[in-house]
Amino acid sequence: MDEKKLQKLCRLIRHDILTSTTIAGSGHPTSSLSAVELMAVLFFGGFYHYDFKKPDSLANDRFILSKGHASPLLYSLYHAAGIIDHGKLMTLRKFKSVLEGHPNPRFPHVDVATGSLGQGLSNGLGMAMGISLRITRKEIIIERTPKVWVLLGDSEMAEGQVWEAIEIASYYKVSNLVGIIDVNRLGQNSKTKSGWDIYDYKKKLDAFGWKTLTVNNAHNLKEVYDSFTEAENKRTVNDQRPTMIIARSIKGKGVEFLENKENWHGKPLGEVQLKKALHELGKVDLSVKGKVATPRLQPVKKEKIPKKSYDELMSRLIIYSLSHDTLTEISTREAYGNALVELGRKNPNIIALDAEVANSTYQDKFQKQFSERFFEMFIAEENMMGVAVGFSKLGFVPFVSTFAAFLTQTFDQIRMAQYSRANLKIVGSHAGVSIGEDGPSQMGLEDISMMRSILKSTVLYPSDAVSTKKLTKLMSENEGIFYLRTTRGKTPVIYDEEEEFPIGGFKIHESKKITGKSKALIISAGITLHEALKAQTMLEKNNIKATVVDLYSIKPFDEDSLMRLVKKSGKVIVVEDHYPAGGIGEAIAMTGIKFTHLSVRKTPMSGKSEELLRFEEIDAAAIFNAVREG
Repeated sequence: MDEKKLQKLCRLIRHDILTSTTIAGSGHPTSSLSAVELMAVLFFGGFYHYDFKKPDSLANDRFILSKGHASPLLYSLYHAAGIIDHGKLMTLRKFKSVLEGHPNPRFPHVDVATGSLGQGLSNGLGMAMGISLRITRKEIIIERTPKVWVLLGDSEMAEGQVWEAIEIASYYKVSNLVGIIDVNRLGQNSKTKSGWDIYDYKKKLDAFGWKTLTVNNAHNLKEVYDSFTEAENKRTVNDQRPTMIIARSIKGKGVEFLENKENWHGKPLGEVQLKKALHELGKVDLSVKGKVATPRLQPVKKEKIPKKSYDELMSRLIIYSLSHDTLTEISTREAYGNALVELGRKNPNIIALDAEVANSTYQDKFQKQFSERFFEMFIAEENMMGVAVGFSKLGFVPFVSTFAAFLTQTFDQIRMAQYSRANLKIVGSHAGVSIGEDGPSQMGLEDISMMRSILKSTVLYPSDAVSTKKLTKLMSENEGIFYLRTTRGKTPVIYDEEEEFPIGGFKIHESKKITGKSKALIISAGITLHEALKAQTMLEKNNIKATVVDLYSIKPFDEDSLMRLVKKSGKVIVVEDHYPAGGIGEAIAMTGIKFTHLSVRKTPMSGKSEELLRFEEIDAAAIFNAVREG
């Protein structure tokens, strides 16, 4: 260890933190100052291995700043490494600068967005598991297994998701995950629950099965260095524990009037205070540069795997057909499970994450075929979503499934995933009152609203097995955050295998027995589409023509084509198994189309599916009456 050079680098980093936040007029200098020695040793002490010319290399270590408000520290490290210059560093928090107040992938060496505390360890866990999976599959050959390092704040240790990640990391023996807790005692407006008691953290983490290393003085370079050395040491075959370094630090370290003082969180120094602080720091070598170790990746010899014949592959596919007696009825959740297996055979990067409901979502079909690519996350949905984000940053295509109702508690993780540019495929089953007897706590009635609100999300709601199969395939082939809503009960197969379901499209079901202009245009999707088709038949018997639209792509959808269809029709009725706010009706309302909205407006209860659809007035009879009343 070159202690003198590390001391110079620490002074430079502190200088940069203080200067950049003062020029920005905002930021979190004290939270950044407490972890300077920890990060200087990690980055420039030979522990962090990263090729800046190849940021996507599988041989790279990964670093996640879970305490994202300490971004001035992160950017100052990259300045010290010579990756960004001083001028760019001084654009911290400025409009259009990639050095934002909390880090995200607009800055090229950041993998995931942080700032909503408690999520970074889950993201890191997913990345570490992804690295291990790629090594197991011999996609990379390297002497040293790449590590994922996660810097956590002590305040965020109060987040339940952190402990969900801690438990799962131990369960899966993710030995290439290293967490670092910056125990600086002070939160935003008071001291943390455990204060400086690093042994309280150790006791808990030991109980969860982690290897724990304590640092009594996080500003002593040798003590920090020795701790990282122990974290880096090769393990015995039997010791596959993840590692947590628990380091006692001082918030605001390096500036006496800031050290261990309350009411400085998120406050930059004024110009006079900055001059005083820089004088206290002493002479700073502005030209000193730290060196980050470069990993060495050996080329992999690709083995030729004989391709299975087309006939053999086709014999294993499930074909749905309107004329096929045995597959005329199947739930969309089961069709999703079948489709995932089919896609898993073709794409080795598809993985599945489950929250202990795989036998209900039918992801267990994938589990039986590809156990090495199936990850049971148990009933810890927030961590599951965070882990999926991490996997996606390693090039995997994660399908995350649970009941639609339970996805609502993962909204913050999904919200952050959009800023991480994650490639997530989310599937919510048991949606709506149509699930029946389980009652309202199990009925996803807010999920479409939630997923539509994500800026660049795609929201899909198939009504039968064929549309489910085709849409699941499209999800796997396209980047971004996708949501597929599936139904518990069996529904008839209404489309032929030749049908295609482009994203943004919709299907039109014209009345077969009556010609002329439609008196009504009924727009629906999923379970209520079948009610709409029943109503269409009932209306035909009363000599009333109605056209039914299957809006399987709720977001986006072809607004222009729908508007043209509306102009050729009479009354417009939108029917959905969802609460009024944020669902299909609201998507249609944004176009300016006027319509009658049939949706879930009464507090649901247990009962049979048909009873609940009738109670909420979203069944065929209610649709029939809405048309007749017009």
